[in-house]
Amino acid sequence: MNDAIARSVARITSQAAGCVPAIAVVLGSGWHGVADRVQGAFDIAYSELPAFPVVGVAGHAGTLRLGHIGGVEVAVLSGRQHTYETGQADAMNGAIRTLAQLGVRALLLTNAAGSLDLAMQPGSMMVLSDHLNMTQRTPLHGEGGAERFVDLRDAYDPAFRALARRVAAERGMTLHEGIYAWMIGPQFETPAEIRMLRLLGAHAVGMSTVPETIVARHAGLRVLALAMFTNMGCGLEGVSLSHAHTLTVAQQAGAGAAQFVEALLPVLAAAA
Repeated sequence: MNDAIARSVARITSQAAGCVPAIAVVLGSGWHGVADRVQGAFDIAYSELPAFPVVGVAGHAGTLRLGHIGGVEVAVLSGRQHTYETGQADAMNGAIRTLAQLGVRALLLTNAAGSLDLAMQPGSMMVLSDHLNMTQRTPLHGEGGAERFVDLRDAYDPAFRALARRVAAERGMTLHEGIYAWMIGPQFETPAEIRMLRLLGAHAVGMSTVPETIVARHAGLRVLALAMFTNMGCGLEGVSLSHAHTLTVAQQAGAGAAQFVEALLPVLAAAA
């Protein structure tokens, strides 16, 4: 893996000379509008970067875009590989560690999620305050030494969360805050599982983000994560769940989400 990371760093620095991103963004389903807001964009396909994963889900382009948003140098990852694609939780390790080697100090993770709270309706957003790793899988298998034992207290940076709430308030938008439960998928949860997650204190459920948070904290990056609600959890309303439904709702909410991230990134970068 170290060799793949080194070759990925070399490829990026040779093709995008002079670009030193301070912050990186991983785009989930419905968040692709963020990539459209990058100025002076330079694209590198994941397939050209040995440490980056193969992406095989609709709505995930598999492209690293470097450039500026709001005057801040950024690295935008359009797409992720999910644990349900391979059964492994470490698919994004190489990409995130490559970003750290490039000098990235902070990581903004985005996802599409199901809401477990009737006050958090589809189309709205939530900043993650904590997570439940319901899979009990980790991207850190194989790590050695004492440093493998990563402290996940405040895994989602409290200062970054406060900044996100401030930016949302300044824009007159509602930004919920709560706990995200990670389930592997790709099947959606049953009504019984949704009831369980609500009893455990979760406000949202999804199939990503947690492995990336763990490896980012292991790599020393500060993390902020945003969920876009595309549906209510199974059994909370009468809508049949599907990936097509997720993409449709995410597309409808995507423009507002991209505008929010555009306003947020310079604030986060200044604090990183």
